[in-house]
Amino acid sequence: MNEYIPAQYAMRLTVGEHAPRHIRRIVRSFLGEWDMPELSDAVELGVTELLANVVRHVPDRHCALLLLRQRTGVRVEVTDGSDELPRMPDRLDTETENGRGLLLLDATADKWGVSLWSGGGKTVWFECGAGPAPGTPHTRDPRTRDTQYAKKVSRKY
Repeated sequence: MNEYIPAQYAMRLTVGEHAPRHIRRIVRSFLGEWDMPELSDAVELGVTELLANVVRHVPDRHCALLLLRQRTGVRVEVTDGSDELPRMPDRLDTETENGRGLLLLDATADKWGVSLWSGGGKTVWFECGAGPAPGTPHTRDPRTRDTQYAKKVSRKY
Protein backbone atom coordinates (compact mmCIF):
# COMPACT_ATOMS: atom_id res chain seq x y z
CA MET A 1 0.00 0.00 0.00
CA ASN A 2 1.34 3.43 -0.93
CA GLU A 3 1.48 6.11 1.74
CA TYR A 4 0.65 9.69 0.92
CA ILE A 5 3.56 12.01 1.68
CA PRO A 6 2.57 15.68 1.57
CA ALA A 7 4.55 17.87 -0.81
CA GLN A 8 4.74 20.70 1.68
CA TYR A 9 4.84 21.47 5.36
CA ALA A 10 3.74 24.83 6.74
CA MET A 11 3.57 26.22 10.24
CA ARG A 12 3.21 29.55 11.99
CA LEU A 13 5.20 30.02 15.14
CA THR A 14 6.77 32.38 17.60
CA VAL A 15 10.44 31.46 17.69
CA GLY A 16 12.65 31.37 20.74
CA GLU A 17 16.27 30.47 21.26
CA HIS A 18 15.57 26.71 21.07
CA ALA A 19 13.08 26.69 18.20
CA PRO A 20 15.66 25.98 15.45
CA ARG A 21 16.63 22.70 17.11
CA HIS A 22 13.02 21.45 17.02
CA ILE A 23 12.40 22.69 13.48
CA ARG A 24 15.59 20.95 12.26
CA ARG A 25 14.13 17.64 13.47
CA ILE A 26 10.93 18.27 11.53
CA VAL A 27 12.87 19.23 8.39
CA ARG A 28 15.09 16.15 8.67
CA SER A 29 12.01 13.94 9.01
CA PHE A 30 10.37 15.36 5.87
CA LEU A 31 13.57 15.11 3.85
CA GLY A 32 13.83 11.47 4.86
CA GLU A 33 10.21 10.81 3.85
CA TRP A 34 10.81 12.60 0.54
CA ASP A 35 13.91 10.45 -0.16
CA MET A 36 16.21 13.50 -0.02
CA PRO A 37 18.31 12.85 3.09
CA GLU A 38 21.41 14.10 1.27
CA LEU A 39 19.97 17.62 1.51
CA SER A 40 19.55 17.47 5.26
CA ASP A 41 22.78 19.22 6.28
CA ALA A 42 22.33 22.17 3.91
CA VAL A 43 18.59 22.60 4.55
CA GLU A 44 18.91 22.28 8.32
CA LEU A 45 21.71 24.87 8.34
CA GLY A 46 19.64 27.24 6.20
CA VAL A 47 16.55 26.87 8.39
CA THR A 48 18.64 27.45 11.51
CA GLU A 49 20.13 30.65 10.12
CA LEU A 50 16.80 32.07 8.94
CA LEU A 51 15.08 31.33 12.25
CA ALA A 52 18.02 32.78 14.19
CA ASN A 53 17.59 35.98 12.17
CA VAL A 54 13.93 36.13 13.22
CA VAL A 55 14.95 35.72 16.86
CA ARG A 56 17.53 38.51 16.57
CA HIS A 57 15.81 40.99 14.28
CA VAL A 58 12.02 40.60 14.44
CA PRO A 59 10.60 42.24 17.59
CA ASP A 60 7.56 39.95 18.03
CA ARG A 61 9.43 36.85 16.78
CA HIS A 62 6.37 35.70 14.80
CA CYS A 63 7.05 33.93 11.53
CA ALA A 64 5.74 31.33 9.14
CA LEU A 65 7.84 28.49 7.80
CA LEU A 66 7.07 26.75 4.53
CA LEU A 67 8.95 23.66 3.37
CA LEU A 68 8.16 22.78 -0.25
CA ARG A 69 9.11 19.59 -1.99
CA GLN A 70 10.17 20.31 -5.55
CA ARG A 71 10.83 17.91 -8.38
CA THR A 72 14.59 18.12 -7.90
CA GLY A 73 14.98 19.46 -4.38
CA VAL A 74 13.49 21.59 -1.65
CA ARG A 75 12.49 25.23 -1.18
CA VAL A 76 12.29 26.77 2.27
CA GLU A 77 10.54 30.07 3.00
CA VAL A 78 10.51 31.99 6.27
CA THR A 79 8.05 34.90 6.34
CA ASP A 80 7.93 37.56 9.04
CA GLY A 81 6.32 40.96 9.56
CA SER A 82 9.54 43.00 9.56
CA ASP A 83 10.49 45.20 6.62
CA GLU A 84 14.16 45.06 7.61
CA LEU A 85 16.07 43.33 4.84
CA PRO A 86 18.83 40.89 5.71
CA ARG A 87 22.26 42.22 4.81
CA MET A 88 25.46 40.49 3.83
CA PRO A 89 28.29 41.78 6.04
CA ASP A 90 30.68 44.25 4.41
CA ARG A 91 33.55 42.56 6.18
CA LEU A 92 33.93 39.74 8.67
CA ASP A 93 35.25 40.43 12.12
CA THR A 94 36.98 37.27 13.34
CA GLU A 95 36.10 38.18 16.95
CA THR A 96 32.34 38.43 16.33
CA GLU A 97 30.13 35.39 16.81
CA ASN A 98 27.19 36.75 14.78
CA GLY A 99 26.78 38.00 11.22
CA ARG A 100 27.77 34.93 9.24
CA GLY A 101 24.29 33.48 8.62
CA LEU A 102 23.78 34.80 5.10
CA LEU A 103 27.32 33.87 4.14
CA LEU A 104 26.63 30.30 5.28
CA LEU A 105 23.31 30.29 3.46
CA ASP A 106 25.00 31.57 0.30
CA ALA A 107 27.65 28.85 0.54
CA THR A 108 25.22 25.97 1.05
CA ALA A 109 22.05 26.87 -0.90
CA ASP A 110 21.75 26.73 -4.66
CA LYS A 111 19.65 29.91 -4.72
CA TRP A 112 18.30 32.33 -2.16
CA GLY A 113 16.64 35.70 -1.99
CA VAL A 114 14.14 38.00 -0.33
CA SER A 115 10.60 38.84 -1.43
CA LEU A 116 9.02 41.97 0.00
CA TRP A 117 5.27 42.05 0.68
CA SER A 118 3.08 44.97 -0.39
CA GLY A 119 1.39 45.10 3.04
CA GLY A 120 4.67 44.93 4.96
CA GLY A 121 6.99 42.12 5.88
CA LYS A 122 9.15 39.83 3.83
CA THR A 123 9.91 36.25 2.93
CA VAL A 124 13.49 35.02 2.94
CA TRP A 125 13.76 31.87 0.87
CA PHE A 126 16.34 29.38 -0.33
CA GLU A 127 16.45 26.32 -2.53
CA CYS A 128 18.65 23.26 -2.32
CA GLY A 129 18.68 20.76 -5.14
CA ALA A 130 18.85 17.04 -4.92
CA GLY A 131 21.62 15.31 -6.80
CA PRO A 132 21.18 14.46 -10.47
CA ALA A 133 19.49 11.28 -11.54
CA PRO A 134 21.79 8.26 -11.41
CA GLY A 135 24.11 8.17 -14.41
CA THR A 136 23.71 11.90 -15.11
CA PRO A 137 26.91 13.95 -14.84
CA HIS A 138 26.53 16.83 -12.39
CA THR A 139 28.02 20.16 -13.28
CA ARG A 140 27.01 23.20 -11.33
CA ASP A 141 26.58 26.38 -13.32
CA PRO A 142 27.64 29.30 -11.09
CA ARG A 143 25.18 31.53 -12.95
CA THR A 144 22.29 29.66 -11.31
CA ARG A 145 23.12 31.16 -7.91
CA ASP A 146 20.79 34.06 -7.20
CA THR A 147 22.29 35.96 -4.30
CA GLN A 148 20.75 39.27 -5.28
CA TYR A 149 17.67 40.21 -3.34
CA ALA A 150 14.61 39.36 -5.35
CA LYS A 151 12.77 42.57 -4.46
CA LYS A 152 9.26 42.04 -5.63
CA VAL A 153 5.89 43.00 -4.36
CA SER A 154 3.64 40.01 -3.86
CA ARG A 155 0.45 39.09 -2.09
CA LYS A 156 0.51 37.62 1.39
CA TYR A 157 -0.50 34.00 1.98
